Amino acid sequence: MSATTQPVPATASAPADAPHLANPDENPSFIKGLFLGEIRERLVFPFPAMSAEERESLAMVLDSFRSFAAEHVDPARNDREGRFPESMREAFHALGFMGVNIPEAYGGFGASTKVFTRVFGEIGGTDPALAVYFGAHQSIGCKGIILFGTEAQKQRWLPRCATGELVAAFCLTEPGSGSDAQAMAARAVLSDDGTHYVLNGTKIWISNAGYAGLFTVFAKVPDVVDGKKKDRVTAFVVEAAGGGVRLGKLEEKMGIKASDTRAVFFENVRVPVENRLGEVGQGFRIALEVLNSGRLGLSAGSARGTRRIMNEAIAYAAQREQFGRPIASFEMIRRKIALLAADCYAAEAAVMLTASMVDQGGIDYSLETATCKVFASEMGYRATHEALQIAGGIGYSKEFPYEQAVRDSRIMLIFEGTNEILRALVALMGLQQPGERLRELGKALQDPIHRLGAIGSYLAGRARSTLDRPDFTKVHQALEDEAELVADQVYDLGRAVERSLRRHGKKIMERQYVQERLANAAMDLFLATATLSRATSELEAAGGDEAKVQNELDCARVFVHAAYRRARRNLRALRNNQDKRIDAIAQRAVERKDLAPESPTDR
Repeated sequence: MSATTQPVPATASAPADAPHLANPDENPSFIKGLFLGEIRERLVFPFPAMSAEERESLAMVLDSFRSFAAEHVDPARNDREGRFPESMREAFHALGFMGVNIPEAYGGFGASTKVFTRVFGEIGGTDPALAVYFGAHQSIGCKGIILFGTEAQKQRWLPRCATGELVAAFCLTEPGSGSDAQAMAARAVLSDDGTHYVLNGTKIWISNAGYAGLFTVFAKVPDVVDGKKKDRVTAFVVEAAGGGVRLGKLEEKMGIKASDTRAVFFENVRVPVENRLGEVGQGFRIALEVLNSGRLGLSAGSARGTRRIMNEAIAYAAQREQFGRPIASFEMIRRKIALLAADCYAAEAAVMLTASMVDQGGIDYSLETATCKVFASEMGYRATHEALQIAGGIGYSKEFPYEQAVRDSRIMLIFEGTNEILRALVALMGLQQPGERLRELGKALQDPIHRLGAIGSYLAGRARSTLDRPDFTKVHQALEDEAELVADQVYDLGRAVERSLRRHGKKIMERQYVQERLANAAMDLFLATATLSRATSELEAAGGDEAKVQNELDCARVFVHAAYRRARRNLRALRNNQDKRIDAIAQRAVERKDLAPESPTDR
């Protein structure tokens, strides 16, 4: 290591004794409010700021990582060789990066979520494969122990995870169970003497598998509930050193090639009962909570990756001349740059805002982290394509970073919940409360004499929402026009949700065209709100002088107007669409195993 490389300092501790959970059944959510036509301003204003302690600690962490990266990280070599040099991993561990978000009480640095996501972003912008190594260990690998472990479990494993002595991995996906985690086949059966479980099953696509000394594993446990036998998803901590754990071959992947990805086979593995994480049947909740927080790191990595590859393209466009002028002066190129700048501004606003929600506690951030992951991953993937396009022919060459960026970014749309599944998650969870309100009304109408209170309560709320469009009260007056656009669409979303529920009823569970449109609208409205909150904060810091923050305001206004148009288009498409024809075309293609009608030359 160079003399300039220093150990990572302790960062500011997250502000609570216990980790904060999304806890969707109890805590308020901003995005869920949108589905009711509400703007819950207190959850998103004022825009969060880092404390002086956090800023100082973050600056030292980033300086430490940049010095380390300059000496040890060569993304092109890691991609070419398909592995990390051991010297790089050892230096990474020695600097303490494996314990950034592990609590100080267990040997880590106890970083707040705001600090951790920024560090994750820096690593992701440097080498996405290294970010996967970092995130698979902390964001999900040992996160279950942090969130749900007993004190004994934390004392036993977290100190070694913090130093990198134990690398952790997260084992959820199976050959027959990807997005549908409930379909898992892995089983853990309690021994007759009640001292251990016998675990059998196969997990696939496990990041860090080849390095891992510790696995968080999910399996079904036979149980009896109310006198009935039932298999219940349960979480376990499994040490690789125990007998019966076997690794598959190293996967040959399109991108993030240095990340060690394999199948893991568990064959009659004896797991002591004290290694069970949480109670029997809590596994699904544990997995969801771990993934809820893990998605935020991926979002930050995608946002910083967008900056990195577009900065490469901008530098190239500024010096590459065609027709006697730099190609950066042509409007088609400028448009690519500007739109991604606006999107990056919005993505980083949403990540910061959501990270603050996690740190505060008492807020359900599950849909917000899903939104950040969907938007940032798709932005990052789009950015790599636009950057390669700006670079032209050299972008297709392995001598330059563009083609690797395209390959590395693709997995982000699949990791930790595919973007299709996350859209369905946003829609279906957002629809729960509006659906419950309508069901209560239906019950009341069956017995109107005795349920007048419920009817009156619903009608009063319906009248208010019909007459009163929600308004922003905390957005800076310079952004009043943009706030009006967002408020209009929040109102329209609330009405569209009610119409959709009345029209489809329970069948809405199967209507993914409807789910996707509602989710897209809600996600755009959250991102636009985060953008307004950030821009308001920056305007206020500038004393209201727009000239001082003109770049920020231009990015905010461009993004909000674009998000408004997308949301409006999605809500209108609920009524006017080509869904039946789309269904028919897809059905014929599947039946015939042929995409489209024959080419005219082949008829």
